[in-house]
Amino acid sequence: MRVIAGKARRLLLKTLEGTDTRPTTDRIKETLFNILQSDLYGCSFLDLFAGSGGIGIEALSRGALEAVFVDSNPKAASIIRENLQRTRLEEQARVVLADAAAALPRLENHGRFDIIFMDPPYRKGLENAALAYLAGSSLADEETLVIIEADIDTDFSWTSECGFEVIREKKYKTNKHMFLKRKQEN
Repeated sequence: MRVIAGKARRLLLKTLEGTDTRPTTDRIKETLFNILQSDLYGCSFLDLFAGSGGIGIEALSRGALEAVFVDSNPKAASIIRENLQRTRLEEQARVVLADAAAALPRLENHGRFDIIFMDPPYRKGLENAALAYLAGSSLADEETLVIIEADIDTDFSWTSECGFEVIREKKYKTNKHMFLKRKQEN
């Protein structure tokens, strides 16, 4: 895995060994960031279920002002820190070692994120709990773009119950990215 573009372009990133994480492939990451490019510069980026940190690091490399990385695995947090050092992006980053359910309340004093990306383990409903929390949180508002990476067959019809609407869906061979925003309050 590598950084595709920006100031850390071409630098290789370390990943976790084994099958506990599924690093987003370079091809899918490139497609995602082509979609996000105009929203990245100067943004505040939250990478939930961060794994090796590749998505948040790509965001920093392409101009995000800051990124917060959340993962519950101590080995993953260590690798994220190594990757941030390797890319010289550690001063713009914060790594939180906690599961998303515990980390989100701890981040409330941060204020709003512009982009929240989550790539939870598939078919465990963790995105449901995170989105339900974000619906009543200061971490996201109507301008925040929430992106969820999920298995291709994952149903997202429930998102409106949490106060979010799907604004875009990008499908790949075995997975997809869902782009959501909080519904406008009248």
